[in-house]
Amino acid sequence: MAPRTVVRHQFDAVIVGAGGAGLMAALEASKRCRVAVVSKLYPTRSHTGTAQGGIGAALANVEPDSWEWHMFDTVKGSDYLADQDAVEAMCREAVEVVYDLEHMGLPFNRTPEGKIDQRRFGGHTKEFGKAPVRRSCYAADRTGHMILQTLYQQCIKQQVTFFDEYHLLDLLIEHGRCAGLVALCLATGELHVFHAKSVLLATGGFGRMFKVTSNAYTLTGDGCAVAFRRGVPLQDMEFFQFHPTGIYGLGILVTEGARGEGGVLRNGRGERFMERYAPTLLDLAPRDMISRAIYLEIRDGRGVDGKDYVHLDLRHLGRDVIEGKLPDIADFVRTYLGVDPVKELVPVQPTAHYAMGGLPTTLEAQVLADGVSRPLIGLYAAGECACVSVHGANRLGTNSLVDIVVFGRRGGRHMANALASMDWPTMPAAPEARAQDLIGRLTSPASGESAAQIRAELQQIMMDHVSVFRVGDGLKEALGGLSSLRSRYQHVAVRDRALQFNVELEEALELGYLLDLAWATAVAALARTESRGAHSREDFPKRDDANWLKHSLASLHDDTVALAYKPVRITKFPPKERTY
Repeated sequence: MAPRTVVRHQFDAVIVGAGGAGLMAALEASKRCRVAVVSKLYPTRSHTGTAQGGIGAALANVEPDSWEWHMFDTVKGSDYLADQDAVEAMCREAVEVVYDLEHMGLPFNRTPEGKIDQRRFGGHTKEFGKAPVRRSCYAADRTGHMILQTLYQQCIKQQVTFFDEYHLLDLLIEHGRCAGLVALCLATGELHVFHAKSVLLATGGFGRMFKVTSNAYTLTGDGCAVAFRRGVPLQDMEFFQFHPTGIYGLGILVTEGARGEGGVLRNGRGERFMERYAPTLLDLAPRDMISRAIYLEIRDGRGVDGKDYVHLDLRHLGRDVIEGKLPDIADFVRTYLGVDPVKELVPVQPTAHYAMGGLPTTLEAQVLADGVSRPLIGLYAAGECACVSVHGANRLGTNSLVDIVVFGRRGGRHMANALASMDWPTMPAAPEARAQDLIGRLTSPASGESAAQIRAELQQIMMDHVSVFRVGDGLKEALGGLSSLRSRYQHVAVRDRALQFNVELEEALELGYLLDLAWATAVAALARTESRGAHSREDFPKRDDANWLKHSLASLHDDTVALAYKPVRITKFPPKERTY
């Protein structure tokens, strides 16, 4: 049932993904060229809208702060794997871009003087680690939602063309240059070929490879996987962050802003256990450290009632703070748990949250064809699907929103500037052929494997063996299981023959992407014989700068994942012991 109808378009620049990175890139590029945004969702449903706690910028509105302190915290939080020139660019520009968002109309919370209000967040300090600092600029606990709405309105104003509910299937790479992409229109079942001088991928993360995750069902790594299949390496895939406070049993996020406002984690004995693990920052230590602390408390028998969770205590904050600054969180826990956070403890557990790895890029968001120094002309990436590497081995809270707006803007600006001197790229002879073959293979068999069953097994394997704690034998077992699932995926049969809104087909396509990315993650995790940031090997518990202060690059060759490495760029902060 391969689509027969092919619709063709031509735009100067095409952005794939309508979250914060994609919309910021589109907004910037649209000032000088014709831009289209291709999105799997209606733009304001993009996952940026779920970001709750705030966007980090050293505005110093509430207390003294500086971008250098922000840079230091980001580098230290990354366990010294972040590229420091990229971190400096992000932290310097964060201040300007937050004020730009304010001038676009974003309704930040305000101080009594009318300035943008700021609150504490995990890992953010003043004076190079001496004490917590109020750096997170926020709009209650709906900051990402407000960024998304603000940027979408601005893109409409700039007359950006939107193709909503279009599913990315292939990138068109011809003569070493990106010439466009192919997408499936979910409403009609038609294939759409987009001819473009430049393409920017902003397709988000891939947390749906795990059973317990804060990620929406749509976060299946489409952009990373499609580029991976086209020969682009993926960087630092072994580093996947687990957020410490997901709602127990569901993974839905309870923002770090709840702890920024003064919330406290307690074990089954009622103890504030972070005093044992991070005596200075306590409940505002970096996320990887708190997630491991929770697992260790549970493993040592100090979970709540013998179960796999601990408590988040907000009761002392009072109703006014909870309802005024954390209204969505209050609604979430009341709705899903029947718990009133004003009066009761909130059960939480670590949840798969954020991919530090992704497509290697320059500071201008150009995708590196070799992962090291050679840009793939016409292809860009920004946001969670990219790895510029500002997050290294562990991302600090608020820095995801900083990342998307800073590097989304940089990518859009570079695209627009480069277009003036670019000719139209040559299109392949049959640009839709690979996409038609992919859909045909999934829809032709009358019977076969169930995509839903394979997905459930994938998520369990990743949760069991490639989550907060890892060990070599478990990673080998995971790779064996993934190999079996990849073989079975070749026999998946989509039974729904409809062309319009074929959700079964869409989920089968997404499963293929997740399998490829899970494979790269497990291969890179097995190879890295140290513990660093979110990658915690119980059989190699120490950080090993002598051998592993380097980025991994995973490339797809036929039916194997090959690994290479490149050095971390260090400018101002040599690696030190990471204590809080």
